Amino acid sequence: MVKLNENFAKLPGSYLFAEIARRTAEYTKANPDRRLIKLGIGDVTQPLSPSVISAMHKAVDEMGSKESFMGYGPYEGYAFLREAIVSHDYAPFGAPISADEIFISDGAKSDCGNIGDIFSEDNIVAVCDPVYPVYVDVNAMAGRAGDYDGTRWTNLVYLPCNERNGFIPELPVRKPDIIYLCFPNNPTGAAANKEQLKLWVDYALRNDAIILFDAAYREYITEPDIPHSIYEIEGATECAIEFCSFSKTAGFTGTRCGYTTIPRALKREGESLYDVWMRRQSSKYNGTPYIIQRGAEAVYSPEGEREYKQQIAYYMNNAAVIRDGLKQAGLTVYGGVNSPYIWAKTPDGMQSWDFFDKLLREANVVTTPGAGFGPEGEGFIRLTGFGDAEATKQAIERIVGTLK
Repeated sequence: MVKLNENFAKLPGSYLFAEIARRTAEYTKANPDRRLIKLGIGDVTQPLSPSVISAMHKAVDEMGSKESFMGYGPYEGYAFLREAIVSHDYAPFGAPISADEIFISDGAKSDCGNIGDIFSEDNIVAVCDPVYPVYVDVNAMAGRAGDYDGTRWTNLVYLPCNERNGFIPELPVRKPDIIYLCFPNNPTGAAANKEQLKLWVDYALRNDAIILFDAAYREYITEPDIPHSIYEIEGATECAIEFCSFSKTAGFTGTRCGYTTIPRALKREGESLYDVWMRRQSSKYNGTPYIIQRGAEAVYSPEGEREYKQQIAYYMNNAAVIRDGLKQAGLTVYGGVNSPYIWAKTPDGMQSWDFFDKLLREANVVTTPGAGFGPEGEGFIRLTGFGDAEATKQAIERIVGTLK
């Protein structure tokens, strides 16, 4: 008889954004005349830039000619894209990374989940709280999280990120083997400086731990003392794996492209983690399409860089509109400076899902309840700056009107 992975049965309810979609659809069905504005899920709304589209059209034409047709590509991705990544994302920041330490993939979310394949089930995992749900769910599916007690997973090490510590986690009492960090952070919008990240790098080196560093929002950093890569910190090449994405940088949420960096110096139990990941990828992944990789390469052209920075400025202006409007409505607000996310405290101690429902019903605005990101997220909501500018302005006007 076939047996299923019993760990899936331990997962509570549905994935956070699936539950938001369910509640939203239920409300829309009952109120078809209401126009909802969605500031919940972190999906972009601006189209791919002209440079990206042009490069992809050219690549499509190449695929239609016998002389330029491309079949299976390298498992780690084409050299032209990996070299462009080093030149633009690492070298300018003094990060000692070479092109042969980068793997191209179909997105940071996939790699954040799949990286667990190379680690033993009995590793102790630490996550920030609140946290991007994928980090928790994939470890629960793999059997590393223990059991869900209705609030927390029994085998995870939770790193509280709250108003008291400025949403930057403190070193844990219980020693983890694998540590997930995301800065600039989703959902809180907080960003760690070099001194704060060095504490974690030094900790990982002392304790033989691995940091899994999600840098998906690196291009949204505006303050000068915030690292764009964990590898700007001395020693990180010996203890950290970094995940990056074109989704939020260049609007690739539907196009799908990202990359994972594993330094050659990163070894455990005498094994190169680069080699282990290469073995995993060559067995389970046939590479990101050539057409997509050419589009990603165009992001780094002078025109492409100008275009994506304009889009980021557009989204960050939305974030400023949200931040200022919610403050006007009397809410305590964080984020929106080095990140497109706004982390707002609910009024009068209201529960996150209750406030979500209130804004859905009364303002017709979809947000994300903080409780969906973990216990420390209770009492907060997250809003995203990735919406349309005019719609974002209208949404905040509605919220201000509802709360006043």
